[in-house]
Amino acid sequence: MKTVEEVLEFLNKEEQQLTKEFNEIDRLEEKTTLKVLNAFKNNNVSEGAFNSTTGYGYNDYGRDVIEKIFAEVLGAEDALVRNQFVSGSHALTVALFAYLRPGDTMLSISGKPYDTLHEVIGIEENPSSLKSFGINYAEIDLVNDDFDEPKILDYLKNNKVKLIEIQRSKGYSTRKSLTLDKLEKIIKSIRTVDKDVIIMIDNCYCEFVEEKSPLHVGADVIVGSLIKNLGGGIAPNGGYIAGRKDLVELAGERLTLPGEGREVGPTEGVNKSLLQGIFFAPSVVASALKTAILTAKALEDLGYKVEPKCNEKRADIVQNIIFEDPDKLIKYVQGIQSGSPIDSNALPEPWDMPGYKDKVIMAAGAFTQGSSIELSCDGPIRPPYIAYQQGGLTYNYGKIGLAYAIFYLEK
Repeated sequence: MKTVEEVLEFLNKEEQQLTKEFNEIDRLEEKTTLKVLNAFKNNNVSEGAFNSTTGYGYNDYGRDVIEKIFAEVLGAEDALVRNQFVSGSHALTVALFAYLRPGDTMLSISGKPYDTLHEVIGIEENPSSLKSFGINYAEIDLVNDDFDEPKILDYLKNNKVKLIEIQRSKGYSTRKSLTLDKLEKIIKSIRTVDKDVIIMIDNCYCEFVEEKSPLHVGADVIVGSLIKNLGGGIAPNGGYIAGRKDLVELAGERLTLPGEGREVGPTEGVNKSLLQGIFFAPSVVASALKTAILTAKALEDLGYKVEPKCNEKRADIVQNIIFEDPDKLIKYVQGIQSGSPIDSNALPEPWDMPGYKDKVIMAAGAFTQGSSIELSCDGPIRPPYIAYQQGGLTYNYGKIGLAYAIFYLEK
């Protein structure tokens, strides 16, 4: 395949074999679209919600409506949706510091969390970590890509745990992402031993990939980013914390300050973008899923290992390609960048990215810096040299971006 056009011809043939998978995504998109539209209707959204506040941000009608919409869509009692969150990792950090006190124990039951939380927790030393405040941390690895239920229940019977953290998406690990049926099973088991432990889910990359949210299967609180799925490629920044009302209130007081909490927080003109973002999110997530499935089919047929495979059940929008060769990883990521609308002439190189131990190469030719719902691809330069690809604002842009990546890889 000597040109991008030839690669597209190959992808069009691959696409013809994915009718069943694409039809399932279309049906899911219809259901999530109806859920979002009903939330807008039920909360009587009007043009006044587009108004902006500055300074303290008191009495922001649009902000309040946005949080009601997110709560309804996610099946939550309440939601905190703010542009003051700079990332999903920041929202997770706010939640952890809101719920944990000195002497408490946090238990991760999906193995080691994503790299950017290591210094937050104190896995890597940092004078501002949870560990520095006397908060304990323990973790239990997955077994065969599922929860180690006997070990988890034994730990809970013998130790007082304040909060259980579960990261659904794989991060930079080689494991599979965690589906809702696996979550539901382990949450039911945990509740037979401890009815009070807070179960918090890192839901980044997972929204609208399945019809329900983790709150529908027993989780207490979920956390995510608005430059991923629920921002629809329109939200310029932000994150959310949704779930039990008391936990959302605590998070609000940690994000701002005790006594003022959620009553403050200027929106500075972002309300319309957040509303449009979640409105378009079902369609954008569907495009990202189709792009991921086509990627899996095409790269496997070209002889590379992929996870998940094109016909496997998915929990998130992330597609892994295992290259087992650093040069091929780098070329593929550079190809994604060349097929991007922004900075397509840039040539990504591995670099020492803040919060990561290994050098990371990242293609993110996006309208919003660091957006993972726009077509992007990244990976740490460490064996087995995996590309973590996600996003695609429209399916055709995603397919063409993939064509550029394959062209770079194969030339």
